Amino acid sequence: MLIAEDLLLLVFEDDTGEPARGVTNLEHLLAGALLIELAMQDKVAVAGEGEQAQEGRLVLRDGTPTGQPVLDEALEKLGELDGGKPQQAIGALAGNQLSTRLLTGLADRGILRRERGRILGIFPTTRWPAEDSAHEDGIRAGLRRVLVDGEDPGEREVALISLLSATKSAGKAVETDDAKLVDERAKKIAEGNWVSDAMGKAVEEITAAVMVAVFVPTILTATT
Repeated sequence: MLIAEDLLLLVFEDDTGEPARGVTNLEHLLAGALLIELAMQDKVAVAGEGEQAQEGRLVLRDGTPTGQPVLDEALEKLGELDGGKPQQAIGALAGNQLSTRLLTGLADRGILRRERGRILGIFPTTRWPAEDSAHEDGIRAGLRRVLVDGEDPGEREVALISLLSATKSAGKAVETDDAKLVDERAKKIAEGNWVSDAMGKAVEEITAAVMVAVFVPTILTATT
C-alpha cells in the first residue's frame, strides 16, 4: 500500500464514502504523500548544504521505475523538475485526477466500494464507502499507539503523521477524548528527529510545501 492510499483511507468517511469535514485541497495532500514515498525509496531527495543543487531544492537520485504506476508517473514528472522547489513538484503531481485514480485502485482491490449516483437527479457523483476496513483499522491502531499511548513512530508513521499534522487532522484519525492533545503530539513528531537526517529534511520540506499548497488557496478564497 502506498502512503497516499493509507492517507485516503484515513481522511475518507467509511460510511458516507466522502472526505471528512474540513479536508481541503486533497490532491495536494496526496501529491505530498507520493513525494515523501519516493524520498523514502531514495528516488528523490531534498538538497542539503554543500550539494551541487541549491539547498532545499529537489534532486532526482534514481529514475528507475518502482513498478507502481502512480509512483512511476510521479517519478517521470519529477525528472522534468529536477532542481525545482518541493512546492512546484507538489503542484505538478496533484493533477490528472490523482485522488480518483488512487480511489479506483483501492476499489479494484476490494478495500473501498464505488457507488455512482446523481445529485438532484442531474449531477453525477461517486462515493467511496469502505468495503473491507481491515487494513485501515490496522493503520488507525498503529497511529493510536503512537499519538495516544506514546510509542515511538516508525518511518511510515512519521510520514503519515506529518501529513496529517500539516492539515491539522491528526486528531480526527484516531479515537480519542482529546483531539487537541493528539494534534499537539502529531506536531511534535512532525518536527522531531525520528528518522535519519536526510529523510527528516525531506519530510520537513515536503510537508511545509503541502501546508502552503493546502492553506494558501483557502486563505485567498476567503479574502476575495
